[in-house]
Amino acid sequence: MFGCLVTATDTGVGKTVLSGALAAALRAQGLSVAAFKPVLTGADEPPGQWPADDELLASVTGQAPEQVCPSRLGPAVSPHLAAALAGTVIEPASLLRAARQAGRDRDALVVEGVGGLLVPLTPEYLVRDFAGALGLPLVIAARPGLGTINHTLLTVEAARSAQLTVSAVVLTPWPAQPDAMLESNRATIARLGEVEVATLGPIAARTPEALAAAGAQLEARGWMGSDRAQL
Repeated sequence: MFGCLVTATDTGVGKTVLSGALAAALRAQGLSVAAFKPVLTGADEPPGQWPADDELLASVTGQAPEQVCPSRLGPAVSPHLAAALAGTVIEPASLLRAARQAGRDRDALVVEGVGGLLVPLTPEYLVRDFAGALGLPLVIAARPGLGTINHTLLTVEAARSAQLTVSAVVLTPWPAQPDAMLESNRATIARLGEVEVATLGPIAARTPEALAAAGAQLEARGWMGSDRAQL
């Protein structure tokens, strides 16, 4: 399967917007695309400026939100705790099968992770384990500002220590006129992490068209790879 998994250095960094931009850009190139998110927490939270993750991704790919995300949990906490509070159990094997099924009849699959790589989906199963089982290359969303060098390099190291491929880091939201610190952060991450570092500017409109326009600036197709999952 042709695709990638979008992870991040932290929660709230921009994974969903980056995932939507990648999916929209691929669709604009003529590919049929599926999106998948294994678990969404915070479903009980009031709506914000942007739609919920599954709704935004579904608006780009033409899927139903429940096809994008099979497990929606109310509390805005880590998935393993959200499941415990809801009295349910997250089954990693079921999530992997659902991911493969989502992309089965599409040209490409964009998977959005939950938080960062070391977030637990269950008490013993991390997002990194899910990424490794799915076998797709990673695209890492990161903040551009102070602190991002450490957080981003730690995420790259955590990925590579598990033999995961990192296709790129994307700093977002990237301003139209970056200052010297931001430019230095970008160059330092690229040099020390030996990784491609791209940028994604702010996206004001919550539409597939706006996401596609932003994603057109990214090397979406080049960051995809074939999965190695055996389910």
